[in-house]
Amino acid sequence: MDTTARVIAVVAAIIEDTDRFLLTRRQAGVHLAGLWEFPGGKIDPGETPTGALQRELREELDVEVEPGEPLFNTRHAYPDRTVELTFYRCTLRGNPRPLLGQEMRWVPRSELASLGFPPADTELIALLTREEDR
Repeated sequence: MDTTARVIAVVAAIIEDTDRFLLTRRQAGVHLAGLWEFPGGKIDPGETPTGALQRELREELDVEVEPGEPLFNTRHAYPDRTVELTFYRCTLRGNPRPLLGQEMRWVPRSELASLGFPPADTELIALLTREEDR
């Protein structure tokens, strides 16, 4: 299978509150099931990255977010696809509640490195945990 042609644009929200981050766990039956992630998803055709982020957070967690500037961008090749992933720092409007049956947690910065994240998130986790040292 030719994986070079399949590039998926994805956005994710970095939502921080008192040195804790909002994370969700990927559900069974999806790519990278069981791993923790920053909530977000694919950008649909004709959608802006921030519009996609706002839509995904409404659909997944029943909240509004105000996206800030992009914090981190990366490209990662998995065996079956390549993702172009942009992480935005976001301000949360409301109380998140998982609408799709996914697990959700507020995770302290000091525990981020101990959780299982997709390989595409490795550099971001390193960046966020280095922020703890400042």
